Amino acid sequence: MSKSTSWLLPPGTSPDAALIFTARGVRAFTDGYVALLLPYYLTLLGYSALEVGVIATATLFGSGLLTLLVGVFAYRFRLHVLLTTACLLMLGTGIGFATVTDFLPLLLIAVIGTLNPSSGDVSVFAPLEQTLLSHTVTSEHRTALFSRYSLVAQLVGALGALAAAVPGILAQWEFLELKTAVQSMFILYGLSALVALALYRRLASAGSRGDEVRTAPLGPSKGVVYRLAALFSLDAFAGGFAVQSLLALWLFLRFDLSVEAAGTLFFWTGILAAASFLAAPAIARRIGLVNTMVFTHLPANIFCVLIPFMPTLPLAVLFLLLRAALSSMDVPARTSYVMAVVSRPSVRRRRALRQSRAVSRPP
Repeated sequence: MSKSTSWLLPPGTSPDAALIFTARGVRAFTDGYVALLLPYYLTLLGYSALEVGVIATATLFGSGLLTLLVGVFAYRFRLHVLLTTACLLMLGTGIGFATVTDFLPLLLIAVIGTLNPSSGDVSVFAPLEQTLLSHTVTSEHRTALFSRYSLVAQLVGALGALAAAVPGILAQWEFLELKTAVQSMFILYGLSALVALALYRRLASAGSRGDEVRTAPLGPSKGVVYRLAALFSLDAFAGGFAVQSLLALWLFLRFDLSVEAAGTLFFWTGILAAASFLAAPAIARRIGLVNTMVFTHLPANIFCVLIPFMPTLPLAVLFLLLRAALSSMDVPARTSYVMAVVSRPSVRRRRALRQSRAVSRPP
């Protein structure tokens, strides 16, 4: 188990969780600066705010579509195949955004790629990692594990937001032209997929199928999962109007905020979100998972609605920070709740199904 992450894990957690935490941290760092550099880079290329919004929307649409396909077909494939495919998509996405400048090709890359314009993980990696994590811990510690998983992502993502200042520094030192420096950051984003892939290859559980014991996804849990998906989709639809890339673009245009200042701001929003993940398990134990989701998300949404009405940058920053302190607290509770309600077959049924497959397999 990795010493850098093992102290974060609840008692009795499988060593695979440490590898997943590390891989999530690698991706979170690059996600942190890409979310800020994406709108900045597109404006450097001469695209309007509308075109930037279209590309950011395309990234969300593509990630949602890929996640849906994984949910429907993942049980047919071994998880290491799916994780390898996701890493190759990430590599291609970084190289594509660094080398392609025409709008339509960029739009296509945004749809099929893994670019993440938000502070959370909306990419195809999320359901794969969460599936593996749910099998590394007992139900008693599941919420704590997912809150720490989110904590790692937020803390490292906050550091990544600070890294958005690197292209400006390199340009100021005349080491690289500004556009080239930004493009090099996208290249780094793509290459980080290879680091994540090396970590995924070490997972003991990734050689299994998405679910070796079901002939169809979800099984008896299909109804409740569909209802939850409808509810979460409504929340995600609204949240799509305030993803980090679009918030950064709004700050650039409304208050003429620099990328460096935006990086510092989103560093602190990430720190506040990380602190909320630590509080989530304790709150969930006292009031329940569903109440934790509801009674933290409502005030966060009110703060979000008030942000565009703020006449000055300090007031806008204040409400952004207040929103960050509450808006992500539902994430570990929601993930833990979903994993808890998805039915899992008994040990006896798993053994019987494996035996039947062994018998039916041709010699």
